[in-house]
Amino acid sequence: MKKCSRSVHHSLTELNITPLLDLAFVLLVIFIITTIPPVKDMDLKLPTASKNQKDPPRKANYISLQADGKLFLNTKELTMDELLPTLVSLRTDDPDLNVIVRGDGKAKYKQIRAVLDICQQANVPKVDLATEIAGQKK
Repeated sequence: MKKCSRSVHHSLTELNITPLLDLAFVLLVIFIITTIPPVKDMDLKLPTASKNQKDPPRKANYISLQADGKLFLNTKELTMDELLPTLVSLRTDDPDLNVIVRGDGKAKYKQIRAVLDICQQANVPKVDLATEIAGQKK
């Protein structure tokens, strides 16, 4: 006596691909709609853009730290205590302040780290460390 009829086995072995075809056609329609080129067959005279001069590039401010511990902002000598209020006033004048820290190779890392901490306290948005290419001499 058979436990299962033949029709039950026959329907289980077939794969219904109708939902897969529906999905493929929907995706095909979406790709066709999204890749239609814009209409360019109309004859239009578009307005011309006026030439605006670009803003001059922002001047970088240099913090130089010598090996003996002397600190300079651009060419003005400062102490560590004077550096924070000076940077805050520069940042209020220029919110996009750019500072480049130039430390002597023999300067102590503790002093350079202190300068970087002061730049962070003053909320200076752009701080870079100046380096030279190995083997290059001035």
